[in-house]
Amino acid sequence: MNIALIGNSLANLVLSKILIKKGIKVCIYHSRNNFKISPTRTIAISKSNVEFLKDIGLDISNFSWPIKNIKIFNEKNKFKELFNFKNKDKYLFLLVRNKSFFSFLEKSLKKDKNFSMKIINKSFKYNKLINEQCDIIINSDSKNILSKTYFSKRIKKNYNSKAITTIINHQVIKNDCAYQVFTKFGPLAFLPYSKNKTSVVFSFNSPSKEISDYQIKSIISKYNKFYKIKSFSIFEKFNLDLSLSKNYYYKNILGFSDNLHKIHPLAGQGFNMTLRDIKIFGDIVEKKLELGLPLDNSVLKDFCKETKHLNQIFSTGIDLIYEFFKLENKIDNIYTDKIIKYFSNNKFFNSQIPKFADKGLFF
Repeated sequence: MNIALIGNSLANLVLSKILIKKGIKVCIYHSRNNFKISPTRTIAISKSNVEFLKDIGLDISNFSWPIKNIKIFNEKNKFKELFNFKNKDKYLFLLVRNKSFFSFLEKSLKKDKNFSMKIINKSFKYNKLINEQCDIIINSDSKNILSKTYFSKRIKKNYNSKAITTIINHQVIKNDCAYQVFTKFGPLAFLPYSKNKTSVVFSFNSPSKEISDYQIKSIISKYNKFYKIKSFSIFEKFNLDLSLSKNYYYKNILGFSDNLHKIHPLAGQGFNMTLRDIKIFGDIVEKKLELGLPLDNSVLKDFCKETKHLNQIFSTGIDLIYEFFKLENKIDNIYTDKIIKYFSNNKFFNSQIPKFADKGLFF
C-alpha cells in the first residue's frame, strides 16, 4: 500500500510517521520552495497532543518549553487579568519552535525504508500519481493544481490583518506563564520558550496601513509588563484569513492541514486541530487494515464524516472569540463588561476552557 503526501510541512511529516508505523509506504512530493522554515514562529502543542505524539514515537520534551498558566487581558484592563487558566502540577501546553520541530521530524523519518521524498518539477504529472501510483493522495498544499481544481469551494474571511512574529530576549525569569492581551490594535500574545526568550505573536488590525518595526516595538513595549526586554529578533509578517474547505475529498484525493482549515492564531489552535485530524485519520486507517479492507475512497469518506462538522464548529468558535474582543475594544459597553465578568467568575466555564483548548470538541 502506498500513500502520497503533497507538501513538505510539519503536518505531513507527523502524518508520515504514523502511517509508516502501520506498515504503509509513504512518499512526500514537494517543490523546492514549498515550505520555508520560519526562524521566529512557534507552535503551542496541547497536553493531549503531546501525549499522542509520544505514542507514535515523537517525544518533543527535550526541545519544548512547558506553559502552566495562560492569563488574558484586554485594552480596558491592561494589568488586571480577565481570565487565568492554569495547571499547577503539570502543563497546559508545550511551546516548540517550528525550526526545531521540523529538524526533529526529518531526522526521525530519514532512515526509514518506507519513507521517501521527491521533488515536484515543471514536468511533474499529477494525473499519473492519481491514476497509477498511489492508493490515497493527501494534499496539504493549498496552491497547487489539485487544490485549485478540486478544493476551490471555501468559506473565506479576510481579517484585513497581519500576523507579526518575533522573539524577545529578556532577563532570566521563571517564565511558565503565557499572556494574551486583546489590544485596540489587535491580539498580542507572549509565549515563553525558555527562561530568557519569549515568542511574540501580534495580529495587527489594519486594512491598508503598513506598520514599521519601530511601531511594532513601541506597541509591544506599551503592553508588556511581564519582561525586561533586552532585544528583539527579526519581525516576520503574514496575512491573516479564515479559510474552511467545503470539499474534504475528491475520489482518492484528501485535502489536509491548512488546505482544510486555516484559522486565526489568537488561540494557538491551528496545528492542534491538524494533530487531532492526524490521529483520527490514523485510527480509521488502522481499522481498515485490521479488517483486511483496502485503503481507498472509503477512508476519506469516513474521515470527512468524523471531522468536518467538528472542525467547522471549532473554527467558528475561535472566530467568534476574535470578533467579540474586537468589538469590545471599539465600544464602551457595560453589557460586554458584564459578560466578561460573568464568565471570569464562572467555575464551570473556567474548568472547561482548558479541556476545550486541549482536546477541541472531542473531549
